[in-house]
Amino acid sequence: MLLKYFYDQFLAQASYMVGCAETGEALIIDPARDITPYLEAARAEKLRIAHITETHIHADFVSGARELAAATGGKLYLSDMGGADWKYAFADSNTVLLHDGDSWMVGNIRVEALHTPGHTPEHLSFQITDTRTADQPIGLFTGDCLFVGTVGRPDLLEEAAGMIGTKEEGARGQFQNIQRLKDMPDYLQIWPGHGAGSACGKGLGSIPSSTLGYEKRFNPAFQFSDEPAFVEWLLADQPEAPRYFGEMKRINREGPPLLSELPAPMHIHNPEALRKIVQMFLVFDTRPQDVFANRHVPGTISVPAESDRFNTHIGWYVDYDLPTYVIAEEGQLPQILKLMRAIGVDDIPGYFSPEVVADYKGAIKTITPEKASQMLAEGKAYLLDVRGEDEYRSNHIPGAHHIPMGAVFKNLDQFPRSKPIIVQCGGGLRSQVVGSLLKRVGFTNIRNLSGGIEAWQRAGLPTEQN
Repeated sequence: MLLKYFYDQFLAQASYMVGCAETGEALIIDPARDITPYLEAARAEKLRIAHITETHIHADFVSGARELAAATGGKLYLSDMGGADWKYAFADSNTVLLHDGDSWMVGNIRVEALHTPGHTPEHLSFQITDTRTADQPIGLFTGDCLFVGTVGRPDLLEEAAGMIGTKEEGARGQFQNIQRLKDMPDYLQIWPGHGAGSACGKGLGSIPSSTLGYEKRFNPAFQFSDEPAFVEWLLADQPEAPRYFGEMKRINREGPPLLSELPAPMHIHNPEALRKIVQMFLVFDTRPQDVFANRHVPGTISVPAESDRFNTHIGWYVDYDLPTYVIAEEGQLPQILKLMRAIGVDDIPGYFSPEVVADYKGAIKTITPEKASQMLAEGKAYLLDVRGEDEYRSNHIPGAHHIPMGAVFKNLDQFPRSKPIIVQCGGGLRSQVVGSLLKRVGFTNIRNLSGGIEAWQRAGLPTEQN
């Protein structure tokens, strides 16, 4: 048996290849939309991708299951659990629909589907047994059911897809999953679908795998024997669900278009075209943070390509019903397109090279912590903290108005126009994204707190906790 781990650091998403060397077959679990790593790994190991599956209908990225099946001819194994609302619309004659307890063979490797609803109604985990050497399973691919150090959140259907009343039911499902896992052997290895930084749960660990025995001992989810207390704990303090999650559910249920079907964006050289486009559509400027701050096209939104959360920052604001444009270096364009298409931003008719910015004078002003502290003390500025809830609770600047970056659009009426708005995050990048958004919708007196709260603390200025 061969096991290979793939990890997307931008989305904190894990996928896996399970291979049988004797028969040359491979199974890919939870593939991302960019299937190149799986094809290359299979080729290197002299394996044929004959089986493709996923644990559930994903909310945080476009699944590559359909893409991989089209490229390899591999058979799809998809959940048929969870009720009528959670059926895969693109399931065809090349698809095996799975129920609790169903199994199949990947060469000598037995894969058993376990229905583990809670994160989503259709969610499956996969139990793996290498029958050539053992008659008991070696481990579990737990998807978004069980992570290292926590369990998957049950509220995404309600928070991202608008299905009111589903989060309590999902939390109870997760409690039942934990009871089921408690009865399984401690030696089982646990291979989760996400790592630290994912919005699919709270408090995810950074290490890529664990054992069930370790999780039983140290994972807070296993410490509850009372279901209501577990539900209350699980639903509390979950991170904000990025706005694009609801769109991912729809795309992955219906079946994403194949990448080969998407047209390449056109290189637009005309500055006049940019002036018109930025008035009607979102244009994301992917140049470095300091370059945008010094000069940019008014109305464009700064999302630097070097951001390790590039997809998520795009996903907070993109309108899936309208075309999206980018300003990008030619050499960075393939990576930028890959990251955008990973969250289903497929309607990208054109892009601009950075030289189109040369004649513009737009700028994002920065402000030092010392100057910001003075203005706030004198009541001459409004401080907007755009970090996440957990970040704000752990440490924030006194008097800061906390609105996470994803909620800014819904709270524009709260912001003053009569005095400067100082936007602040952890290190200064997210605050620039938000500052550029506020400028786009008409706020003119924007300051970005240089270095964020990290620089504020280095300057010895006070913070407080909730």
